[in-house]
Amino acid sequence: MSVVQIEDVSKHYTLGEQQVQALDGISLSIADGVFLAIAGPSGSGKSTLLNMIGCIDTPSSGSIVINGEDVSGKSADQLADLRARTIGFIFQTFNLLPVLTAAENVEYPLLQLKELSAQERRARVASYLDIVGLSAYAHHRPNQLSGGQRQRVAIARALATKPKIVLADEPTANLDHKTGTDILMLMKSINRRYKTTFIFSTHDRRVMAMADRLVKIEDGRVVLLGVRRAKKWTVIKPSARPEIHAKGDNDES
Repeated sequence: MSVVQIEDVSKHYTLGEQQVQALDGISLSIADGVFLAIAGPSGSGKSTLLNMIGCIDTPSSGSIVINGEDVSGKSADQLADLRARTIGFIFQTFNLLPVLTAAENVEYPLLQLKELSAQERRARVASYLDIVGLSAYAHHRPNQLSGGQRQRVAIARALATKPKIVLADEPTANLDHKTGTDILMLMKSINRRYKTTFIFSTHDRRVMAMADRLVKIEDGRVVLLGVRRAKKWTVIKPSARPEIHAKGDNDES
């Protein structure tokens, strides 16, 4: 089953009198549970595509279906509710609230889920801080944590709503090599254990090497799809109008 279905999506912006084509006729199906990297040079459109999947931006044409819901025509409030319940976000700059503790940062998105009691929120926060190995740091504020610890808090926050999809925008960019590798290993283990779909926008070759699906974008078009099977990559070069299926079929990674 596809958790993301993108059909012939294009996106253009107007800058002064100039039209900028960020995405050009992309079609892509992403199955539930994959660990997928979207790669490409700066300005290629990969961040725009991630924002489309995250319902932060909307396409100029084409359609996007997230977890069975067509997002076309939804209001800002409806998109916000879909994001709150379906999509978690991890950013390269962590985006933690500096006045809140680690536990309070993880709890923050849960406040939108009115069906959760305070006790249920606290239990969920404790559970996800434990998953990322930060139970002992629950009452530390971000400025009392290392970069790697802050990114772990961000991962716990992204997972706390139990989303179907976690979107990670250059999550290792502000981390040293060892810390970045440790963070990637943590996310891969969460992907395998909980079957959460992870979609990365990245320049990092470590992310690409660890992914089981790879989508490369240039000039707003998908130019290559890599599928990992039995520890080897199968590379597919799409046609000029790509329609690519990144299936999660429990291949070995």
